[in-house]
Amino acid sequence: MTRQREVQAPETGTGLNRTLGVPQIVFMVVAFAAPLTVFAGLIPLMLGAGNGIGTPVDFVIVGIVLVLFTVGYSAMTPEVRNAGAFYSYVQRGLGTIVGLGAAALALVTYAVLIVSVTGYLGAAARNVMTTFTGVSVPWWILSAAGLGAIGYLGYRNVEVSARVLGVLLVAEIGIVALVDLAIVLRGGADGLSAEPLSWGAFSSGATGTGIMFAVFGFVGFEATAVFRSEAKDPDRTVPRATYIAVILIAVIYAFSSWAMISGLGVSRAAELAAQDPEGLAPGLATRYVSQVAHDGVQVLLVTSFFACILTAHNVVSRYLFALGTQDALPRRLGEVHAAHRSPHVASLLTSAVIGVLVAVTAIGGLDPVTEVYAWFGGAGTLGLIALLVLTSAAIVVHFLRVRTAGVWRGTVAPVLALLALGTILVLVVGNFDLLIGSHGLADMFLAVLATAFLSGLVWAVALHRNRPDVYATLE
Repeated sequence: MTRQREVQAPETGTGLNRTLGVPQIVFMVVAFAAPLTVFAGLIPLMLGAGNGIGTPVDFVIVGIVLVLFTVGYSAMTPEVRNAGAFYSYVQRGLGTIVGLGAAALALVTYAVLIVSVTGYLGAAARNVMTTFTGVSVPWWILSAAGLGAIGYLGYRNVEVSARVLGVLLVAEIGIVALVDLAIVLRGGADGLSAEPLSWGAFSSGATGTGIMFAVFGFVGFEATAVFRSEAKDPDRTVPRATYIAVILIAVIYAFSSWAMISGLGVSRAAELAAQDPEGLAPGLATRYVSQVAHDGVQVLLVTSFFACILTAHNVVSRYLFALGTQDALPRRLGEVHAAHRSPHVASLLTSAVIGVLVAVTAIGGLDPVTEVYAWFGGAGTLGLIALLVLTSAAIVVHFLRVRTAGVWRGTVAPVLALLALGTILVLVVGNFDLLIGSHGLADMFLAVLATAFLSGLVWAVALHRNRPDVYATLE
C-alpha cells in the first residue's frame, strides 16, 4: 500500500499556511464542543431525561472511552499524511472503498450537525433581541446573518477563525466557571455532596440515554486531525491537541454538571430539570451570581453556537479540500486562496449547501429548537458514533498489519475503545427513536445516514472502474 500524499507545505507556494499550534487547535475543537450550550442545554436534558444526578459520571465514562480511542488515534497520526480526519484513518486501515464510504458519511454527519446548531443559533439570538430590545425577528433571518459571518471567516485564513474562537471560548468558559464557582462557594442548595459521583447515582434512571447524550457533548474532539495541513508540527501537535481537548471537555462537563446538581439540590435536581430545562442555567446564574450573569448567559449562548458552527464549517471545508487534492472530488475544491492561503472554494461550497438546507427547514416551518436542533442533532450524534466505531476498527486492523506501535498503543487501548464504542453504538441505535422523538423520523434519519455511507462505497467503486489512476493515489 503506498503512502497517502501529504498536502503540500507553504514553501511550495501552493499549500495552506502552517500557523496553528496546540492552543489554537484546542480552541477550535473545544469551541466545536460548545461548553456553554452543553451547560445550558444538554446537561439539563440529561438530568431530566437521562440518569438524573448520575450525569457527571456519564461524562467521566465517555471521557475515558475517548481517551482510549485517542491512544490509538494518536499512534496512527504520523502514518496518516492526509488532513481528512476520520476518513483518512478508515481508508488507511480498512481500504479505499470503506474509506470513501466514511468520507461520505462524515460530510453528511457534519452537515446535519451544522444545520442543527444553526437553528438553535437563530432561536437564541431571537431571545436576546426580544429581551433587550423588545423586537421579535424570525429565527431564520438571524441564522442567515450568522451563516454569512461564518462564511466570511471560513473564506479567510484559518488563523483569523482561531483568534475569533479563542476570544469567544474564553468568555464562554468564563461565564460557566463563574456560575460553577459561585454555586460551590455558596454551598449549593443543600450543601455540597459527592453522591452525584457515585456508582449508585450513575446506575439509576435511564443510564443508556445519559451516555448517549454525553457522547453528543464531545462532538468535534476528533477535528484536531482535520487541521493537520495547517499545524506547525502535525505529528506532535495533533496528538497533543486531541488529548488536551478530550480531557478538558470531560473535566468541564463533569464538574459543571456536578455544580448544577448542587445548585439545584441533589434531591430535586432531576425534577426541576424535567420541569424547565431551558430556564435552568439562566435561573442558576441569577440565583447564585446576579441578573447581569443571567443576561451574560443569554448573550454568550449565542456566541457559543456561533463558535460551534464556525469550527464545524472549517472541518467540512477541510474534508472537501482533502478530497479535492486527491482528485476524489473536483480538483477545484483542493485550490488554495492566493492571499489567504485558505481552502476558499471548499468553504464557499460548504456555505452554499448549509444555507440551502437551513432554508428548507425554515420553509418547512420547523421549530428551530424542538425540531431542527433535536432531530438533526440526534442524527448527527449517531453519525459521529458510527464514524468513531469505523475509525476504531481501522486503527485495530492497521496495527495488526504493520505492528509499528507498542502493545498498549497499538492493540490494548484500540481494542478496548472499539468494544466500548461498539456498545454505545448499539445502545444509541436501540434508543434512537427516543433521541429523535419519533419512530418514523428516526427511520428516515437512519436511512439518510446509511445512504450516505453506501453512496460513498459506490463512489469508490466508480472511481476504481472509471478513473483507476485517481483511485491508485488513494490507496
